[in-house]
Amino acid sequence: MAGLWRAVMGDSPPNPDDYDGVEFWSNPERTGWLTKQGEYIKTWRRRWFVLKQGKLFWFKESIVTRGSRPRGVIPVATCLTVKGAEDVINKQFAFELSTRSEIMYFIADSEKEKEDWINSIGRSIVQHSRSVTVNEIVDYDCKR
Repeated sequence: MAGLWRAVMGDSPPNPDDYDGVEFWSNPERTGWLTKQGEYIKTWRRRWFVLKQGKLFWFKESIVTRGSRPRGVIPVATCLTVKGAEDVINKQFAFELSTRSEIMYFIADSEKEKEDWINSIGRSIVQHSRSVTVNEIVDYDCKR
């Protein structure tokens, strides 16, 4: 019955084992509001996103503490691409994040926010990909 309730209500809370000890409440790499499509019922819901240590968490509220429970988490190492998707879903400031098995859609509040999220998630995908070693990570924001 609980599974049915989660299916009807939308996002299901992740298993705490999915966090891999990531302290999502402390010094995240990126945070902000995005609108995402529900996993089961494809309605659009505004959620607070936190990107940290290769995990993209989302919450109902923007105040995230040690006691907060994420509504979901995506390990970016499982992601293949992140790119604009306005043409695909016909919504302004939309982007998509794809894995081998699914494509997730998000809507940012502005073009700049969309580009910032795409860049941050893309950098995280590269950094946490199994094919990249720590010595090969490049900081594109660093001015040399």
